[in-house]
Amino acid sequence: MITTDICIIGAGPVGLFTVFEAGLLKMRCHLIDALPQIGGQLSEIYPQKPIYDIPGYPEIKAQELIDRLMEQIDPFEPGFTLGERVEELEKQADGSYIVRTNEGTAVHCQVVAIAGGLGCFEPRKPEIAGLEDFEGKGVAYMVKQPEQFRDKNIVLAGGGDSALDWTIYLADVAKKVTLVHRGDTFRGAPDSAEKVFELAKEGKINLVLQSNVLSISGKEHIESITLVGKDKEEKTLETDYLIPLFGLSPKLGPLANWGLNIDKSAIEVNTFDYSTNVERIFAIGDINTYPGKLKLILCGFHEAALMVQSAFKFVYPDQKLSFKYTTVYGVNAF
Repeated sequence: MITTDICIIGAGPVGLFTVFEAGLLKMRCHLIDALPQIGGQLSEIYPQKPIYDIPGYPEIKAQELIDRLMEQIDPFEPGFTLGERVEELEKQADGSYIVRTNEGTAVHCQVVAIAGGLGCFEPRKPEIAGLEDFEGKGVAYMVKQPEQFRDKNIVLAGGGDSALDWTIYLADVAKKVTLVHRGDTFRGAPDSAEKVFELAKEGKINLVLQSNVLSISGKEHIESITLVGKDKEEKTLETDYLIPLFGLSPKLGPLANWGLNIDKSAIEVNTFDYSTNVERIFAIGDINTYPGKLKLILCGFHEAALMVQSAFKFVYPDQKLSFKYTTVYGVNAF
């Protein structure tokens, strides 16, 4: 079992900044995220999107912001559990919690900070005959371990940043990579789209445009897929894996069953410290709601700073918290 002071649900920008604020108060953090990489929706959905309202940065790319936050929290040695979704919360006799994931990971903590952005992201599933029947049998909605696809035939479907980025990456890993997209232009970053077209021209990938995946065939494992083009003509492709990358759908998921006060899929909080109606559980960032709420990253940073001040008493009940400026005391690593 993992033991920590604060278990942070969500490894997006607000969750990461919480590590920094908690670290200044000598509180350790462990972060859990259902996505396979750090950065939340910034890294998963729009890593190259510019952000203009981060103080001190007239413009910063989403992924660069995550990289800078990771650099900022490095002295505090946070732990990460990625690609797993929080399922259960067990309150202990002393008031602490054990948080459990769908993969059986258990984290014992004094405080839970929900920083899940818009909630637990779940993959959007396209209408493909047999799709759910082959989940875990060749159908994957995320790339958790790229080496799994080494020397395999894979088909990716989608037209956003994830589809483009993974097509480029897996071109050097898989035996054969096919990217299927319903349009003839991509929604993702222009430089990534250009790279995909170059790879197709060089024969390093197979690019199928103006087509959709219609159905999946196989016995114990996926063996082939059927495509349908704009002209309604059908074509069969042999493949070992199908990776549909059609974005993520935000949902509260199991958190909705924790007894928290919910308003329109957001968690109600007290703005004194962003605590919920359940003791030792806080909610910060886009997942919370209160009068005047603005869904901005910088507002989430502010909420994280206030939240850890209140969390301190649960981690160090016998100590008095004294506020200290980093300009005076610096940042002292663990």
